[in-house]
Amino acid sequence: MSSRPYHLTLPARRTTGVVFASPHSGRMYPPSFLRGSVLDHRVIRSSEDAFVDRLLEPVTGFGAPLLAATVPRAFVDLNRAPDELDPAVVEGVTVGAHNPRISSGLGVVPRVVAGGRAIYRGKIPRHEAEARVRTCWQPYHDALADLMATARRDFAQAILIDMHSMPHEALDTIAAIGARSGLRRPEVVVGDRYGTSASSEIVARVEAAFDAVGFRVVRNTPFAGAYIAQTYGRPQAGHHAVQVEIDRSLYMNEREIRPNGNFDGFRRTLAGVLEEIAAIGRPVAGALAAE
Repeated sequence: MSSRPYHLTLPARRTTGVVFASPHSGRMYPPSFLRGSVLDHRVIRSSEDAFVDRLLEPVTGFGAPLLAATVPRAFVDLNRAPDELDPAVVEGVTVGAHNPRISSGLGVVPRVVAGGRAIYRGKIPRHEAEARVRTCWQPYHDALADLMATARRDFAQAILIDMHSMPHEALDTIAAIGARSGLRRPEVVVGDRYGTSASSEIVARVEAAFDAVGFRVVRNTPFAGAYIAQTYGRPQAGHHAVQVEIDRSLYMNEREIRPNGNFDGFRRTLAGVLEEIAAIGRPVAGALAAE
């Protein structure tokens, strides 16, 4: 694994308060972790937001930083609270109040990957789980918090765009509902935790950037945002967090976990969207001086 659980790419000059992040695109699997899993290398990657970090590479050219995980989600989930430990997979953890993420095997140290497939034969020691939180989860969040604080200081507001990908099959429920109401299957889901993690104006502009190039966009269904959006989205304090989920089938072969023939074209189209989103955090001339 990389010496750091993330890769931070900074622009030559930060010109926007927007911060782009990809907490689930990490693919540096520790050999000891793979040896301890019952899954093969392809199946264990099914929880990755594969290639999202590559899709986001252009953002530094728009004056925004990019924080991308190198640690994989199956090893430690950076979009969970550090204390969301699953007693079904971590030794010595007692059952607490009902937590749907933990119950489904998707705590900070996941028990399963996509499709509910178990990662381990049994449980792992608690000290090992806590070490993952300490050495992987904490550094990532320290870096993200610093990026947000700097954006707030320099641009009056910090806007986190937390980028994810969603399995095409995850949209089946929306498609079924949409079929009854005349809506088409969405390609992008924008989440603001039902209006609590970002200002309505910012969320509307993010949606508009995707809509302008023809993407079908819905808000909060079925993904409204998890720990990161909840923690970093404090609009009243000038910190906004928007989760964006993109249909993986638009740019990758989900079964083989590789870019499909549309990858380069999709990446070019998305770059235009990301440029529009970066502009949301660019101060209007004279605005900061007037404050």
